[in-house]
Amino acid sequence: MADLKPRTLISVQERLRDQVAHALRAALISGELRPGVVYSAPALAADFGVSATPVREAMLDLAREGLVEAVRNKGFRVTELSERDLDEYTEIRALIEVPTVGRVTRTATAEQLEALRPTAEEIVAAARKHDLIGYLEADRRFHLDLLGLAGNARLVETVGDLRKRSRLYGLNRLDQRGELVSSAEEHLELLDLMISGDAEAAEECMARHLGHIRSLWAAGAEPVEEERPALRLRAR
Repeated sequence: MADLKPRTLISVQERLRDQVAHALRAALISGELRPGVVYSAPALAADFGVSATPVREAMLDLAREGLVEAVRNKGFRVTELSERDLDEYTEIRALIEVPTVGRVTRTATAEQLEALRPTAEEIVAAARKHDLIGYLEADRRFHLDLLGLAGNARLVETVGDLRKRSRLYGLNRLDQRGELVSSAEEHLELLDLMISGDAEAAEECMARHLGHIRSLWAAGAEPVEEERPALRLRAR
């Protein structure tokens, strides 16, 4: 380490921060980190076997995404969502995404829409492999890239923020129940309808997809008593 140049040191620190952030997101999804509970950076660092600095930096990244909030002199609290929060997020997304899907269906080319197919297939593949982080990343790219075809960057930014604040909710239990794959396959159905030019059916599919997500969240919110494994830092 003594021979490393400053730029190399920064690169190593950034990679460690990214690895910690990745592991923290996985812990949020799995339920190892519980909503409403305050976690200190030193305690998490001890669990991960790293120093507190990359944990604090990773937690700040998650705070900017709305997944945790800083608690002065204590650490970070995992954001807790109420049923009303989830209802309101879903309503706002429907008001934006349903008509936008109809507009994009009418204006986008078949080539632009077909370019989204590999991402839609990636969502399904991740769901089948129980790769929740991969599922979330592919799902985010698909929805935001699709909305991006409308040409409104602020619209994409708004939906992206709503997704960050709500999309982790109950995901692990949905996967355990085998319901995640059917939700993933709805992306391919939506894409096929849009490519066929049926704007009305595409809007109905998007509305059903968002409603389906909300109902799955409700099912995933049911408490499950289980032994939680110790946190660990996973290689990406």
